[in-house]
Amino acid sequence: MISEAGVFDVAIVGGGINGCGIARDAAGRGLRVHLSEARDLGGATSSASTKLIHGGLRYLETFQFRLVREALAEREVLLRLAPHLVRPMRFVLPHHRSLRSWPLLRFGLFLYDRLGGKTTLPASRALDLARTPEGAALKPSFRRALEYVDCWVDDSRLVVLNAVDARARGATIAPRTEVVAAEQGDGLWRLTLQDRSGRRDIAARALVNAAGPWVAVMAGRIAGSGEPRVRLVRGSHIVTRRLFAGDRAFIFQHRDRRVVFAIPYEQDFTLIGTTDCDHDGDPAGAIASPEEVRYLCDAVSAYFATPVQPADVVWSFAGVRPLRDGGGDAAQRASRDYALELDVGEGRPPLLTVIGGKLTTYRKLAEAALGRLAGPLGVTAPAWTGSVALPGGDFGGRAEATLVEDLTRACPFFASATAQRLVRLYGVRAPAIFAGAASIEDLGEDFGAGLTEREARHLFDAEWARTAEDVLWRRTKLGLRFDARQTARLAAFMNTLSEDGAA
Repeated sequence: MISEAGVFDVAIVGGGINGCGIARDAAGRGLRVHLSEARDLGGATSSASTKLIHGGLRYLETFQFRLVREALAEREVLLRLAPHLVRPMRFVLPHHRSLRSWPLLRFGLFLYDRLGGKTTLPASRALDLARTPEGAALKPSFRRALEYVDCWVDDSRLVVLNAVDARARGATIAPRTEVVAAEQGDGLWRLTLQDRSGRRDIAARALVNAAGPWVAVMAGRIAGSGEPRVRLVRGSHIVTRRLFAGDRAFIFQHRDRRVVFAIPYEQDFTLIGTTDCDHDGDPAGAIASPEEVRYLCDAVSAYFATPVQPADVVWSFAGVRPLRDGGGDAAQRASRDYALELDVGEGRPPLLTVIGGKLTTYRKLAEAALGRLAGPLGVTAPAWTGSVALPGGDFGGRAEATLVEDLTRACPFFASATAQRLVRLYGVRAPAIFAGAASIEDLGEDFGAGLTEREARHLFDAEWARTAEDVLWRRTKLGLRFDARQTARLAAFMNTLSEDGAA
């Protein structure tokens, strides 16, 4: 029997960017929130992105003007709210004479510059590749290009920091907790949860299915839920050693009229993506197929002076996007816009199903979700997330370089590169994590690449990291710098923390 005091206002299934964004918004409006995630937070699609906050230049060709306009406006919002996670990046688009015409590209970027309204980012411009450093990595046949500015984001940290803030505002966040079933009764949703300690039940006045690529699977466990129309589309990426100098990214037109990005990644690498392939089977098993790896290599080799081969790939990953199924033939043309389907009626508690969405527009999706639930739940508190920084993001007008200097003064034993990494992960909260340490030895063992026991323990205590994979590939992006021995040592340490029940 669940007492009235134990009833949540909203139960959310899914700890990706949409679920965590909704949890933060709802908790900040005073609602009692419970979020369940069967795996790690951001452990699937939300950490397998191209790592961009952007309007989606190519969506203009499919006339998705509302989506582009909203995404460009959100780009400005997220730059303010999370300056440690979201940073401007210049993109160079070489002109391929046999594909889109130069006037068409100029006009597309003219629209792109203006659709989002007032922006702090510079407008697009033309480049003579023979006279700029950006042309050095390209084949000499490419003589001109267009340059525009979008933003890069640490995708999985964006997810986790939304969850951190939701918890700070009273939400219950439960990773590695699977929703086995959900039934209606007495005007409430009653959920059966399974975690490593066993089964338990909770109740909620409203239920949100934000399970991402598992949204249809979850719908099958929710009594009375219809089957959402979802198309699963896999996007794969490859990572190579750094292919070009400088801090610009490239966006290349491929012969199938898709675009492929080549982006500076973690200082020493290049991230290349993405593909659009229909996906069958469990999204948890998504990997970049050999055909997709070859596709990406061929796409960038058409532009780079030095070809890229599958043997150059040091890491690959894939994520499955749950898109609205509009019945189109080409996966690449399926809309990236989101849909919110509300099922509510006399005597039935509300069920909100979330389909699609992008990292860039997650906050607007969350606002729209609360707007749909406001009537059934009697929510009167206004939207608020557009003006409140995410944890660590309240820079107070200071530049990142100033925060790095502040951290190195507080912790002079940090190398400049380590201090910069920590500020980009934790923002203004970085000094507090390492407070009281007089020397590097005070931080415990260095597992590699500057990752110490103090930082790993913080990620365990404050950010739900439980495994070496959580730490290396989602919380810190240091996985590319760890060898097998270092990974095993970190894994043993994380196991020790879990066995000790430190959090």
